[in-house]
Amino acid sequence: MVVVIGSSNTDMIIQVPRIPGPGETILGGAFHTAAGGKGANQAVAAARAGAEVAFIARVGADMFGERAVAGFKADGLDVQYVKIDDSAPSGVAQIFVAEDGENSITVAGGANANLCVDDVKAAGDVMVNAEVVLMQLETPIETIAFAASLAHENSVPVLLNPAPAQKLPPELLRHVTILTPNESEAELLTGLKVNCEENTAIAARMLRDMGPKDVIITLGATGVFLSTSDFEGLIPAFKTKAIDTTAAGDVFNGALAAALAENMPMRRAVQFSQAAAALSVTKLGAQPSAPRREDIEALLKRTLQ
Repeated sequence: MVVVIGSSNTDMIIQVPRIPGPGETILGGAFHTAAGGKGANQAVAAARAGAEVAFIARVGADMFGERAVAGFKADGLDVQYVKIDDSAPSGVAQIFVAEDGENSITVAGGANANLCVDDVKAAGDVMVNAEVVLMQLETPIETIAFAASLAHENSVPVLLNPAPAQKLPPELLRHVTILTPNESEAELLTGLKVNCEENTAIAARMLRDMGPKDVIITLGATGVFLSTSDFEGLIPAFKTKAIDTTAAGDVFNGALAAALAENMPMRRAVQFSQAAAALSVTKLGAQPSAPRREDIEALLKRTLQ
């Protein structure tokens, strides 16, 4: 069982020639909505990658919340810990997607901001019996810190994707088993510019010294830098044509949680997750782009054998 704690949003997506600058108005192309939110994206990605998933989250008592929960059920998630919040709307995100696949995102958190310690306590039984607990930072940090402490006390591995970037309490990092920042998140946490392989390696070691057993710094199309007690190095990405990179990191983390829940060796788990992320950027939208297990395995077979 993978337990995911995090956010649920509805993404409002506009395709644009390029990301607009400050004060600039540009004419966009197609508009559509898609299920999103870093927590929900990762939960769905883990389920499609083959894991049994329980999701701890909040949505509003509105159309967006109803659609979100229906989508979770369709993907086989255990939704008994998704609380309907009568005091706040469901989270939404405005996303610009440029022709080169790059994106710009603004989030209105809504009910996500109300996810609290009591919500985690209510799911205590499933938490302490999980193979992996996966979290991000679109919900209150005190809730994430409590969940990490609870999992750590019960010897459950904690996988933390420290996004969106923010400073983290030292105690939280001491309870994290696997940390998966991107370059900017690693830079914020270490104060070191992650702009070359040498600095990336130093940053990864610095992060491991803060508590996590393993650190995976994601580097976009370059790949990931993996730092463990017995391996340190760059694992190149799979080459695909990017249409929308919006949820690539979320798909990576969800697939990684699924792989680790199966006790897949770390380097193999990273390759599995990279294959999932590579497939995700070939489709538009966050959750719609998360690939199925059979498609991940097929890409691995084509490229690694």
